[in-house]
Amino acid sequence: MLVLGRKPGEYVMIGDNIKVKVVKSLSGDLRLAIDAPREIVITRGEVWEG
Repeated sequence: MLVLGRKPGEYVMIGDNIKVKVVKSLSGDLRLAIDAPREIVITRGEVWEG
């Protein structure tokens, strides 16, 4: 597992076509914005674990 520190507005690329960006909400929470091709399945952890 790779652990990175990122600030709001910064991002990481996974391969050539998946961008994961850290964004900050109005309430101060940090969120992830994921830009990936439609054929890539993205599932939240709580759903994955059942």
